[in-house]
Amino acid sequence: MVTEFETKLLGMMMIIIMLGMGASLTWRDFLISFRKPKRLILGLFLQYGLMSFIGFSLVKLLGLPPAIAIGLILMSCMPGGTTSNIFTYFCKGDLALSIMMTCVSTLAALVMVPATIAFYSNLAGFSGDYVIPAENVAQVLVVLLVPTVIGVILRKLNANVGATVELIGAAFGVGVILFLVVTWIPRNYQLLLDTPITVYAGAIGLGLIGMLATYYISRGAREDKNRARTIALEIGIQNGPLAILIVTLNITGPNQQDVLLIPVLYSLFIVVNSTILTFFFRRKADEEAAARDRAKLAKA
Repeated sequence: MVTEFETKLLGMMMIIIMLGMGASLTWRDFLISFRKPKRLILGLFLQYGLMSFIGFSLVKLLGLPPAIAIGLILMSCMPGGTTSNIFTYFCKGDLALSIMMTCVSTLAALVMVPATIAFYSNLAGFSGDYVIPAENVAQVLVVLLVPTVIGVILRKLNANVGATVELIGAAFGVGVILFLVVTWIPRNYQLLLDTPITVYAGAIGLGLIGMLATYYISRGAREDKNRARTIALEIGIQNGPLAILIVTLNITGPNQQDVLLIPVLYSLFIVVNSTILTFFFRRKADEEAAARDRAKLAKA
């Protein structure tokens, strides 16, 4: 399903993306965020509490076989990805909040991803070939955190270099995802035709349910509509390439294709779903901005 070349390309992509994400941040960003940590705490709860629960619930509801199920659980336990930052920018959301939540969830992933995968795998009764060792997941995440720290240091040493690295990371990430989509679909079209509807329901449902649920929970937590939309995109868009990389590095043999199916399908469909939702969110943002302008004119 995923060739050796694509696996290496994914690994390179993740390193460059993490370097770019680190270059988008300064130590001052962390200090400001942690002075008022309410949104970051909410984000971590939604990322590792709600999304993993939605994934496990879909596994049970759809009655997925073990290999497919572990792929869905793995996908639901991933941190946010930089793709959410791009969609947040285009829907006129709170980009600074999105970037900070992505970074914090990625740092927390070192502990939370292995812990949530192990918890729900045990709860689902997985064993043997269907278990991804927590220590292996942690090792992958440690390796990926190194370029993030380097990116922060580069930004500290030279803001211009940091900005360039940030731009390269974002552009490279989008380019590689598009490349993988264009090359993967023609090579696996028969697999897509043979895949049961329940698998598509799990892959698509995780993102859609996650975005809708996190939006309304954020509104219930008294976040304004703009930040609620930002949180919905940030939490609903999981780091699909990271999930694919973890599978290819830890599972071999015939089981690999089945475990990879939902992470790959999720990564394909989340771009489509997020694009549609972004157009809707952008229209709402424009309407709200117009309403504020009218209110100001009425007061004047």
